Amino acid sequence: MISDSASPATGAHHASPTRDRLLDAFAQLLIDQGERAATLDAVAAAAGLSKGGLLYHFGSKDALVEGLLARLDALVADDVQQIRAAPAGAVDYLIRTSMSEGTALDQSIGAAVRLAQGAHPLANAALASTRRQWLSVIEEAVGDPDVAEVIMLVSDGLYYESTLASPGHLAVDDTSTTRLDRLLAVIGRMTAGTAIR
Repeated sequence: MISDSASPATGAHHASPTRDRLLDAFAQLLIDQGERAATLDAVAAAAGLSKGGLLYHFGSKDALVEGLLARLDALVADDVQQIRAAPAGAVDYLIRTSMSEGTALDQSIGAAVRLAQGAHPLANAALASTRRQWLSVIEEAVGDPDVAEVIMLVSDGLYYESTLASPGHLAVDDTSTTRLDRLLAVIGRMTAGTAIR
């Protein structure tokens, strides 16, 4: 999705603690205060760096956005591999991991959503790509595009519900294994006769 072959000043993806710290600071500012507040000065200050230090790694705010979305793309690719390799199956894994728990993937999604709310075209495209990748792996598992879409909507609902809760206080007992087991049982009945992989 995002090219990683550019120089450091244009936002190339080079694994470094400083670069990661800047992306973390940018993502958190986006989530907490929105895009307008996530200026280069604010990102540098939140990361504990000078603006010059930020500009060494990311030559512009657009480069920061590209770096953030490249990180999202990499995290989603890793998640898709985990879904495919899950011992209990793709659907079980997706449903059981559909709550926001403050992971790097959650942070990246939250930041991309804030950018998309500002009609940022790259963020909209990245979020659409994320959902397509998850939908594709679930469709492979259930063999029916309509059933896969219903499963994705259940996953989306669990995620959305968990993001509404205040930190440490879930709106509903989302971590309840019993609740997830019941949802998975309903999905199992819905997919009866379909070979879930």
